[in-house]
Formats: sequence, C-alpha cells, structure tokens
Amino acid sequence: MLELSRACDWEAMLVELRRAFEVESSGDALIPSVRAPDTADVVSRFRECFVLDVLGSELSEAYRWLEYVNRELATLVSRLRLSGFTLPREFKSFREDPLAHLKKKIFIYVYDYARGKLGAKELVRKCASAAYTSLRTNMRSTYQVWGFVAILNRLAERGFGVHYPEHRYLTIDRAGKQRLGHIPPNVVLFSVSRGFLSFFYEAPRPLAWEDSRDLQVVWSFYTVLRPDLLVYSGKVMDIVDLGSSPPVRRPDALVEFKELSDWYERSRDLKSYLRKAPLTAEEWRSKWLEGLYVGLADALGIKRAELRERVREGTGLRVREYKLVELYVSMYRPRRAFLVTRAAVPREVRSELESYGIEVVDGVGFDAEKLDPVVDGVESLSSFAGADVVSVELPVETVRRLAKYAEEVGAPSLAEAIDRLLGNTSAN
Repeated sequence: MLELSRACDWEAMLVELRRAFEVESSGDALIPSVRAPDTADVVSRFRECFVLDVLGSELSEAYRWLEYVNRELATLVSRLRLSGFTLPREFKSFREDPLAHLKKKIFIYVYDYARGKLGAKELVRKCASAAYTSLRTNMRSTYQVWGFVAILNRLAERGFGVHYPEHRYLTIDRAGKQRLGHIPPNVVLFSVSRGFLSFFYEAPRPLAWEDSRDLQVVWSFYTVLRPDLLVYSGKVMDIVDLGSSPPVRRPDALVEFKELSDWYERSRDLKSYLRKAPLTAEEWRSKWLEGLYVGLADALGIKRAELRERVREGTGLRVREYKLVELYVSMYRPRRAFLVTRAAVPREVRSELESYGIEVVDGVGFDAEKLDPVVDGVESLSSFAGADVVSVELPVETVRRLAKYAEEVGAPSLAEAIDRLLGNTSAN
C-alpha cells in the first residue's frame, strides 16, 4: 500500500504553480501557455500533496477497505471459475489507485488557478469539495461491491454455480446494459437441488430512446428510485414491465448497504423522483446543448450572457437515509427486504425499519459470515421458475460414479454431489 504519511507543503507550492503558467489575453478569452518544461510535474506534485493533506486518514481507510474487496473478488473468481469481471468505471479507477483517482478530480481546478481564473481560497474550496465527494462516493461503492460479492461467495459455498453469463465474465456494473431496451441480470446463479437466483445490481436504469414518443414511454426509468441490489426467484432475464409502477417486475428480495456509521442521520435529495412530467426529446436536446455551451465557455474563460432556463425543474425534497430505505420497500414491495450496515444501528432506528418489514443486519463490518441472515433469506427464494425443464436420462454407470463421488465427499444425495461439481465449491 502507498505510504500516505509523508509530509508536504502544498500551500508553499501555490506560487510555484502559478509561475509555471503564462496567461495571455485574446479578446474576452484567457489563453494559458506553458512556460516551464516541468509544468506537468509541478501540477501533479501539488495535487498529490493537497489530497494527502486534506484526506490523508480517510484515504488510508479506503486502502484498507479495498483490501477486503480485492480478497472477496479473488475468492469469487477462483470459487466460481470466472474468466474475469468488470466494475463501474469510476470505481474501477478508484480501486486501481485511490490517490491517482482523486488527483484526477481536482486537475481542472488546479489548472484554472494556474492560469489566473481561480483565487487561492476558491481553489482550496473547490478542490476539497471535489476530492471529498469523490472519496465518499467511492467508499460507498466499495462497501456495496464488497457486500454483493460476499453474498455471491457465500452462496457459492452452498453449491450455487454460474448459469449466466455463459462466458462466465461477471459484470458488476450496468454500463450499456439497457441499450437494447431491456434490463438483463448481472448474474444468475444455479443449484441443481434448489434452482435459480437472478441478481440485478444497481437497477433499474433508463432505457435507450430515439424520439419524444420513445422518451415518454421510458420516462419513468429517469425518476424511479434505485436500490443497491434486487434479487429474483428463478431465472429472470429481463425485469422491464412498463405497465407497472415502478416499471419493473416486483422483486423477491431487496438489499441495501450502508457504509457510514452515522448514515441514518444523513439526508438525500429526491428532486428527480418528484419530476413526473417527461421532457420531450426536443427539450432534452436543448438542455444538452445548453450544458455543452456553458461548459465550453467556462473552460475557455470567455464572457457569456446569462442563459435562460428553458425547462422548469421539479422542486426537491430532502429525506433521511433510513426513510429512503422505507420508501424503497413501499415502492418495490419485495417479499424480503434487507438492510446491511457496517456499523451498529440505534435501537429506535432499527425498530422503525423493522416496522416496515425491513430485516436489519447491522454491525457487519467486513465479516462475510455476518451476512448469513441475508444469504439464508436469499437462498430460500431460489426456484426453477422461468427455466426450460429438460429431462435427461443418465447411463447406469454415470449414476454409479456420481453415487461413489457423493459418498467420497460426504454429500447426502446425488443432487448435492452434482451441486458440488457444478457449483465449483471447495470440494473436489
């Protein structure tokens, strides 16, 4: 792990940073031209010093959390014999190198300061905000990914193997998954004796569209709330149901993860959820172009007239995080709902959540065994629903060999023996 305790004085580097650039005026534009040949190095050193000074202790914690994620991922790849896995783009970058990832988040602000567009105080404020927001977002993703992978690992230990994707390349993200107009699972597990379980990580998300009519049809996907994990009994290859509200099939289980010790005291803005009237494709395109113009003008440092707001946005509503979990359950009406928290949950918060039928599994930390109440609940939902039933007659000699294998590994039945073979458990 990278040494994060080395001392550096980023404030003393501000003068050096400014001197590394020469700013020229051309009309209303500010055109930066690099003077010093080692400018890139100056910018990089400043960004590193700033991130380490502002987020040092929390960044060290992030490295520790990622060690747990990496161990679970390595175990899952081995246990299910995966050919690989993908992660959300932002989290993938963070997992590879947290410090380098956070340095990227403040590059533009440092560049703007160096060319005279930002003052020192504004630079510090913007950089601190961007770096901290990115860190917290990725720490949340870290715990979600750990929880999801740990649940899959515990199920694999119980004899479940990968049925989908057939290429055994697990996707722990949703990038591009909805382009064909449906929402496929991230993974479908299968047990010979128990059946199928279908997992949808961070779904639903918006579907692809081309014009106003398409956009109006799928608009509800832009406003629907999105839990961390939806689980379905049986083999489910698409959860889109435009005739229902929310526009997805009712899940059999819903799992939400909370990484912060004080998560229940925090609030979230539900602005998009309250916006029920869909935009037209023309309004959407107009807003996109408007945002492009504003961003480009700002990057070039040119003067611009105040742009008129073309589309009235919905009024925001802030709710406590634990109320949001209750809202998830009210909206999706799952058969089982689980809340997994890294730290303990106060008795009064737990009581209110349980009154909504939410099963609270708290104080988990990074101990996968403490997820067993969730794993037990999810496993109980497995079934053969949605699968094509194929009857296969096995030769007598094959049955005899399976029976012998069952005896050798201590499996109570032929089905359990086959589970161990297909589920890639630790038994050989």
